[in-house]
Amino acid sequence: MAAKKSILVVDDEPGIGIVLRVEFSLFGYDVTTTTSGSKAIELIRTQEPDVVLLDVLMPDVSGTDVLNQVRTFSQVPIIVFSGHAEMGRAALKIGANDYITKPFNHELLMDKVKSVLCAGKRRKKRGANKEENPPS
Repeated sequence: MAAKKSILVVDDEPGIGIVLRVEFSLFGYDVTTTTSGSKAIELIRTQEPDVVLLDVLMPDVSGTDVLNQVRTFSQVPIIVFSGHAEMGRAALKIGANDYITKPFNHELLMDKVKSVLCAGKRRKKRGANKEENPPS
């Protein structure tokens, strides 16, 4: 049996974390939430989640600062959410894998999570094939 995929939800609005924890848990994901950008960096480093859902506007460390710092040590898929589409598009330029605007459609968010997980699985498989079959 495959291990549960883990999701870290980072949003300064605790209610969003609670709703997403319940929704994703119902679909078999292990969900951790935090309302702090600095705590998110620590959790990404120590827990190595499979996907991060990251709000852009955070009070202590902004989502873009979290993204920049995380990209120095991890390529974990990060889906950014914001009330402003232009902030999401800007996050793509600095390393986010995808974005969704608030208020978001929960089915669309679930699809985006599945998509980045599948893309990550394909990248890992290609990397393993390269190691098994090195060029002559």
